[in-house]
Amino acid sequence: MLGFAAAFEGLGPDAWLTGAVVIGIVGALMADVGRPDLVLLSGLAVLLVTGVVAPAEAFAGFSNAAVLTVGALYVVAGGVQHTNALSRLDRVLFPDTTRLGPVLARFMVPTSVLSGLLNNTPIVAMLTPRLQAWADAQDIPASKLMIPLSYAAIAGGMTTLIGTSTNLIVAGLMEAEGYAPLSLFDVTWVGVPAALVVIAYFVLGGHRLLPDRGTSAPAAEQRLGQNMFEVTVTAPSPIVGQTVAEAGLRDLGDAYLTHVRRGEEVLQGRPDRPLEEGDILAFNGSLAARERLLGRRGLTRTLPDPDDARGDPARYETLPLYEAVIAESSNLVGTTLGAANFREQYQGVVLGIQRQDEPLSGPVGTTELQAGDLLIVEAPGDFQERWSSGSREEFYLVAPRDGRARRNDASEDAEADTDRSGRAPIALGLTGAMVLAAATGLAPIVTAAFLAALLMVGTGCIRPAEAQQALNVQVLVVIAAALGVGKALETTGLAEAVARSVLSVTEPFGPVAVLVALYLLTNLLTEIITNNAAAVLMLPIAMAAASSLGAPPIAFGVLVAVAASASFLTPIGYQTNLMVMAPGGYRFSDYARVGWPVTLLVMGTSVTVISLLWL
Repeated sequence: MLGFAAAFEGLGPDAWLTGAVVIGIVGALMADVGRPDLVLLSGLAVLLVTGVVAPAEAFAGFSNAAVLTVGALYVVAGGVQHTNALSRLDRVLFPDTTRLGPVLARFMVPTSVLSGLLNNTPIVAMLTPRLQAWADAQDIPASKLMIPLSYAAIAGGMTTLIGTSTNLIVAGLMEAEGYAPLSLFDVTWVGVPAALVVIAYFVLGGHRLLPDRGTSAPAAEQRLGQNMFEVTVTAPSPIVGQTVAEAGLRDLGDAYLTHVRRGEEVLQGRPDRPLEEGDILAFNGSLAARERLLGRRGLTRTLPDPDDARGDPARYETLPLYEAVIAESSNLVGTTLGAANFREQYQGVVLGIQRQDEPLSGPVGTTELQAGDLLIVEAPGDFQERWSSGSREEFYLVAPRDGRARRNDASEDAEADTDRSGRAPIALGLTGAMVLAAATGLAPIVTAAFLAALLMVGTGCIRPAEAQQALNVQVLVVIAAALGVGKALETTGLAEAVARSVLSVTEPFGPVAVLVALYLLTNLLTEIITNNAAAVLMLPIAMAAASSLGAPPIAFGVLVAVAASASFLTPIGYQTNLMVMAPGGYRFSDYARVGWPVTLLVMGTSVTVISLLWL
């Protein structure tokens, strides 16, 4: 204990201020008081104003090769997505059998491989709707598949330097501090065994810990029939000729107009939509609201089509239905649909909200939204194209629901105009060339990624506007700002003091104990403040520990990269876990129950391999 306290003796005011800022950042991220990028920027601003870091040090992260590489890789992944290149892998991903073990092996292995080449977050965004559709067709619960998908992508991201932004951050930090930069496959020695262990765990029996929540049809959609009703405009009616807003139908408090059926057409219920005799008005709301509407002159009850044996109000002819999972960086987080003006801003109507595995019972328009909430959205046929995973700042995932995203003729024509599946070989070829150039040393990773992204745009695999959408600006800002905070940890001596304190407790038990302690600290931070921030905060401490032990820096750099990525205990530590939470119908506790054996297995594998290779 004396050694632990002695490690912090002699620290100056700047070090203590830096420690206070870091604690404040961690606390703010844990309490979810704001977006991670704003929290990190606020902490960096305090360090900048107080003179702890100079402006050049504070903003050096924005020109760091890691930030530029991550941005370019988002564009490369966007090119693969917009050409629908992965659709050719469906036969590989999805077997004919429904036995869970072979099913998991069949899609987890390719997912891990792809995640090592394209960055794991867009891989999950692209595969989730495909896996959902296949699971529905095979009557396999999505809850048995979605966590394995996320964990396979996380483990696959550990297998190469470009598999996850965390690896690139560690490499960029090490290079900036004068250490030998990590090569494309330095993490592969640890990542491949870790990925194989994760896959084997689920295939051989870990899947039994996964919950069984039925099919992947969200509970929110299953309850739509209780919330949807229709009324018909009849003559004489005072609202004929009036717009929706003029008729007082835009905001009823406990109900809202979703769309208007006029003959064979299904029209959005925009405030400026003029109403005609015979219009069928579809509402989402309470039974009390329906009775009030039926009490108005000129509005009568709409009876189900007698030829429709389903008799399910939610299955009336509607605009296409979509699932959209709210991203952590979305402007919707912390606000309501009404305050966000969702209908006008996003050109869709939310029919239901699902949080974890339960639909929310309150009015959807006044419910405060959270990251990971799944929205059932009724919208025109271009909604998926406008808000797909290419724009991950708003939604992690946008996918048609149960094949009901029927497009009208105009939408189909527009889709034909934008079909780029013929360019899929080009997108895959550019991706392969990027990996080959980086692997052979022909070009630095940042150069190879930048050229691949530029060629994706130049060859039409992705349009300039789509490339801009593909950039997850929040992640880039988090990385850049966190690099500035990490610089303060190093220059004030705080990182070295923390490293000495860890060594004072663990060094008597040998270097393996030091690795385990650093792994656990990094992994704990990952679960509570996300992977990128954990990597930046822990790497200076790990490098200081390596220096004190006289150990190769690469060993501790790889350890931090793997530990920061290995988020298996909570849905908030890693984006992919949050992305599959609502589609899989998971609760927060499901991740801990399924993930603690995975965490121990990956830690044991990583520490063992690192010890054998470098210590």
